[in-house]
Amino acid sequence: MTTLTHRGRRVEGRNSDKKPDSEEDAAADRELNEDDPDDSKDIRLTLMEEVLLLGLKDKEGYTSFWNDCISSGLRGGILIELALRGRIRLEPLSLRKKRLLERKVLLKSDAPTGDVLLDETLRHIKATESAETVQTWIELLTGETWNPFKLQYQLRNVRERLAKALVEKGILTTEKQNFLLFDMTTHPVSNTSEKQRLVKKLQESVLERWVNDPQRMERRTLALLVLAHASDVLENVFASLADDKYDVAMNRSKDLLDMDPEVEAAKARGTEMIWAVLAAFNKS
Repeated sequence: MTTLTHRGRRVEGRNSDKKPDSEEDAAADRELNEDDPDDSKDIRLTLMEEVLLLGLKDKEGYTSFWNDCISSGLRGGILIELALRGRIRLEPLSLRKKRLLERKVLLKSDAPTGDVLLDETLRHIKATESAETVQTWIELLTGETWNPFKLQYQLRNVRERLAKALVEKGILTTEKQNFLLFDMTTHPVSNTSEKQRLVKKLQESVLERWVNDPQRMERRTLALLVLAHASDVLENVFASLADDKYDVAMNRSKDLLDMDPEVEAAKARGTEMIWAVLAAFNKS
């Protein structure tokens, strides 16, 4: 699991019914499907695309070779994105299964999303003989399983597929770079304003617009902070800040990410998948 670090002085049952179980579920679904008003005029990116964009070196066009967290972080982003789009949810609380990491991921709808990675994951979830937990799905989608019969659920070439999607949206470009012994396809940032907008949004969420209550945060912003931390790219978000603001941003992020996922998930059903993904990474 990644850790938040401070710099000194400046010197990364399977299927459920299609209808909500209750009015509370219906209200949560409506909230989850609301767009962030701040993003209404901008290019719409998935959480996975945003995490990759935050992790990419602008000019070099690749993520840090030392980052071994981003692969699983991207898979966690897929689960949250599917939940935010009303395709999956956690099974209801029961006397036997109360904790987030004990509850299985259930299919709410198999309607296509239009995103290749999301739809591929939906097919995997639908095809499983028995439902799996959030932590197990992250491991399966990443390919970190010792069960050879489960390797079919691995999502391959996720970073490259996300990069190509960002190229199609005009945010990245494609180049070939030579690294002495081999050539590598890279994707430098061509639309820097979009990345700057994303970074500014996250910076403001823990500075000028800080609410000190995750239940009052816009859900996609909360999810992105969790995923940026899990993917070890949160440092990239705050690197451009002055030292005093950097320290405030890191302290507030740490306070947020140190909250008890069980307690926070119980406060608002619509954020359960976000907190379950954080709980999975806290345990790993």
